[in-house]
Amino acid sequence: MIDIHSEKIKKSIEEKGYLDLPLDPTLDLFLEIEKLKKEKNAVILAHYYQEPDIQDVADYIGDSLGLAQNAATTNADIIVFAGVHFMAETAKILNPLKKVLLPDLNAGCSLSDSAPPLLFKVFKDKYPNHKVITYINCSAGMKALSDIICTSSNAQKIVESLPLSQPIIFAPDKNLGAYINKQTGRNMLLWNGSCMVHEIFSLEKIIKLKIRHPKAKFIAHPECEEAVLAVADYIGSTTGLLKFSHTDTSQEFIVATEAGILHQMQKANPTKTFIPAPPNNSCACNDCPYMKLNTLEKLYLCLKYETPEITMEEGLRLAAKKPIDQMLDISTRYNL
Repeated sequence: MIDIHSEKIKKSIEEKGYLDLPLDPTLDLFLEIEKLKKEKNAVILAHYYQEPDIQDVADYIGDSLGLAQNAATTNADIIVFAGVHFMAETAKILNPLKKVLLPDLNAGCSLSDSAPPLLFKVFKDKYPNHKVITYINCSAGMKALSDIICTSSNAQKIVESLPLSQPIIFAPDKNLGAYINKQTGRNMLLWNGSCMVHEIFSLEKIIKLKIRHPKAKFIAHPECEEAVLAVADYIGSTTGLLKFSHTDTSQEFIVATEAGILHQMQKANPTKTFIPAPPNNSCACNDCPYMKLNTLEKLYLCLKYETPEITMEEGLRLAAKKPIDQMLDISTRYNL
């Protein structure tokens, strides 16, 4: 069992992670986490793609927009962000005086990694008259190079808030950008980035699955490739997919997004059937390997020892905050 006062343990977590730390197997982690939250005035924000145990212990569960909005308004002293690195960075950008923790610092994002700020700046500088709208799934460095941030929930409204005559660069997700181009009639320049989870779905296997489940509706996230979106009955953000599965009268749904969302879908609709869309490999699931690096055990240790902590240079934070504030302002105006 771990000594709560041990600075050596805290240093070990900071340097090596949690791999060698023994936990008492009889410990009720749910109860201990609740105690720690009250003692430390902490809040746990979790993305829909987290494992079910983390979702169940979280104070708020949501998509990137909802998480950013909650991070901007929380009264907690400590924010534990059960998600990936760019999400915790966003919370720190909005809360410079609060301690922001991420259970596993290795919880990155393939989409964020596809847009290195230095390379993007070279691209951006070629088009000085373009406004840059950047999907929130990116690093603080990318946000600092942007004019407005968006999420999959508000991307279309954000784009439509600019005049038709305004040329736009959209980054980093080419699939979401192409979808928004199609919905708005725009011709935005698209950065060539993508999400490994949403690009892995097999159109051939999805069509076969639809044949086996003729009454099921196929719903998909706009980060999926165009060919997959073309056969979808509904396309929407993570929150949009969740709402549609609840309000639609269908009893079966094939879901093309990260499989973590199925936990909330099933909880809200216990009589309905939710089937994860099949990938183009032999794996039976569509889990984001980065999202699933966070575990209940790591979340407990993270809160207990208040590490790993997200820190940021103030100049970068202020530059990254400006386009996020623009997004939050537009979202408020459109009641998104």
